[in-house]
Amino acid sequence: MNWYLPALLVVPLVGAAAVAFLRGSDGAARATAMVFAIGELVLAAVTWAAFHADGGQRLQLTVSTEWIPAFGTRFSLGVDGIALVMIALIAVLVPVVLGASWEEELPPGRSIAGLFSLILVLESLMVGVFAATDVFLFYVLFEAMLVPMYFLIGRFGGPRRQYAAVKFFLYSLLGGLVMLASVIGLFVVSGRRLPSGGTFDWLTLQRIAADAPLSTQIWLFLGFFVAFAIKAPLVPLHTWLPDAGAEAPFGAGVLLIGVLDKVGTFGFLRYCLPLFPAASRELAPYVLVLAVAGVLYGALVAIGQSDLKRFVAYTSIAHFGFIALGVFAFSSQAHAGAVLYMVNHGITTGMLFLVIGMIIARGGSHLIEDYGGVAKLAPLLAGLFLVAALSSLALPGMNSFVSEFLVLIGSFPRFPAYTVLATIGIIFAALYVLWVYQRVAQGPVRGAAVASSLAEGVNPVTGRPRFPDLSRREIAVLAPLVVLIIGLGVYPKPVLDVITPSVNATMTEVGLTDPVTAQPAQPGGK
Repeated sequence: MNWYLPALLVVPLVGAAAVAFLRGSDGAARATAMVFAIGELVLAAVTWAAFHADGGQRLQLTVSTEWIPAFGTRFSLGVDGIALVMIALIAVLVPVVLGASWEEELPPGRSIAGLFSLILVLESLMVGVFAATDVFLFYVLFEAMLVPMYFLIGRFGGPRRQYAAVKFFLYSLLGGLVMLASVIGLFVVSGRRLPSGGTFDWLTLQRIAADAPLSTQIWLFLGFFVAFAIKAPLVPLHTWLPDAGAEAPFGAGVLLIGVLDKVGTFGFLRYCLPLFPAASRELAPYVLVLAVAGVLYGALVAIGQSDLKRFVAYTSIAHFGFIALGVFAFSSQAHAGAVLYMVNHGITTGMLFLVIGMIIARGGSHLIEDYGGVAKLAPLLAGLFLVAALSSLALPGMNSFVSEFLVLIGSFPRFPAYTVLATIGIIFAALYVLWVYQRVAQGPVRGAAVASSLAEGVNPVTGRPRFPDLSRREIAVLAPLVVLIIGLGVYPKPVLDVITPSVNATMTEVGLTDPVTAQPAQPGGK
């Protein structure tokens, strides 16, 4: 039995339980949570080493045991290259999030032990979602991971946290219920084909569902698609994200936008395309309309934002449109770019969200207009803000450039009009990112938050000096993300080597070959 994936699920849960019992000791709770998070990172590295990208087997490190025999469902786990890189992203971001939340100001009556234990529970459930190979197990974990995020927003968030938490939960729950109808439909379809009755096994369903009539595939596809489009989110199902992102505590916001939303785009690749290939091909043009609309809409609305956290949320909506474009462009290059984009977006947006959080913690305001000339007060903080901003607009040499370029070059041969429209979003990205950076960090020292800082000298909430530059802890938190941004921008080969065999397999499952003008993705970019 492979122990890698069960261990990745169990370690954060054990850590959450241990931290929950340390409610009266903040120092011990912080240290315990970090130990378990780093242990999870080490386990993820061991799992990465045990995975053989060129092994010829789609799902590896599999484990399966009986769970609910009456339903024909099993507790089955396994990873391909797509799932593995997402699990690695989770393992990297959680210690960063804990470090960034080390001294976070909490609402009255809340404890650091409660915050950190919920983050660890969320980590375990997110790993389970990406590793599940039983469709019913995936659905259960898909719904279960809403619970810790609901409490993270509702108990530890901003002034409108209850509204944002309920809106997030209701949107996601609605999508999950629609998906449940399709999960049941899959079970019924498989029951008609298998002498042993229905099944939820992903590999078995892949063979059976692909042979179903087109009309059946379309209805089942739509059930999964609605749930994933809400989670991603795609326009017009996106309205929960700006509220949830704006009110979530900064660490939870990083996981919400950096990882949790990727469950939607991962679901497109893992479930919609392989299980319903004919429906995917039939409905792709309509999905691409939503994807391009998201790119342009997210960019335009981001330009007009006055709130820093909502600004990050809308930039993410534009990025999710790019990922959806890559998924439904049906070329191996576009698929590889979409998966790499999922990883890079988590890193880039995670850093951008954290840097903005550090600025807000110093100034006490979310509003862009309350800041100006931050680079003169905290040059290192402003410098890392610039790094995150340049990565967000996909500057060559930064991690996001490689993934964005792969999506565009892989999408153009089959869907040139959609690709050209999406490219306009890159121009808008330069506008909204550089505009916000210019307003906040450059020019003369100005703005209500900065003026108050200079006048008062100390933050009345924390009692610390206003606008100090980055502390050693904050540098340690951001340094790994800077390394990944530059490292994956210069040398993305290790991640692409893991991704490429899985996306090539997805192309085969959908029944399409690369357009004649596109080159198939090769491990290592060969």
